Formats: sequence, structure tokens, C-alpha cells
Amino acid sequence: MNLTKSELQKEITYKTSRSGGKGGQNVNKVSSKVELLFSVDSSELFTDEEKLLLKDKLQNRLNKDGFVQVICDEERSQYLNKEKAIERLIVLLTRALQKPKVRKPTKVSKAAKAARLDDKKKHSARKENRKVDFD
Repeated sequence: MNLTKSELQKEITYKTSRSGGKGGQNVNKVSSKVELLFSVDSSELFTDEEKLLLKDKLQNRLNKDGFVQVICDEERSQYLNKEKAIERLIVLLTRALQKPKVRKPTKVSKAAKAARLDDKKKHSARKENRKVDFD
């Protein structure tokens, strides 16, 4: 599933606050820290199965209200922090929706078995030759 920023922005809410870090005197005046909130339950972008999968995979990222929360305060501008937060959310959602490949069990090849047994025989012969016979 390809998620686009424009589709997601319709369902995202933002909270802004003053951010710490670089910015000098500007830090105390401008709300550049962005807190992105996305509700998986009320989203229209995903099917019911996808919503269950997202809730299962992202359960430790959900807050008590059921929102996925992404916080970004790296940049000095609020706009850049919003863009970064959306990109992080897209990465988070696409990773959660990926289904891992099913592992196909394989057998050990005959050559590998023979090589292992041959190595064991050589090793035991080496140890056998170290024994001292007192008779």
C-alpha cells in the first residue's frame, strides 16, 4: 500500500509547543516542536484487517487515547518538523503493514552430511592415535 502525504494530512492532527535545543533566543518565542497524532481506528485509508495489524504492531506507540504519536523537534522551523514527522509516520505505517516472508524449511544436503561424518571420523581417528597402549 502506497501512502501519500496528502492522503495522510487529511487524517492527521498536530500539536505544537516550544522546543528546546538550538535556536538561540528564538527558542523561547516560537512553537517549533511538532507532535503529530494519527488515529488508526478512525482512518479511512486502511481496511479493517490492516487496522488490526497496525494496532497489533504499533501497540507500544499508541497513547491512551488510541493515537499514534510522532514527535519531532529537530529543526528550527515548524514546517520542517511537520514534514519530518509525516515522513516518520509513513515509514512507521509501511513497516507495520509489511508481512514477513514465510520461512521454507530446508533439508541438509547429502554432501554436507557426508562431509560432517567424514570430519567426525578423522577427528575420532586423531584422538584414537593419541591413546597409549600399556600392554
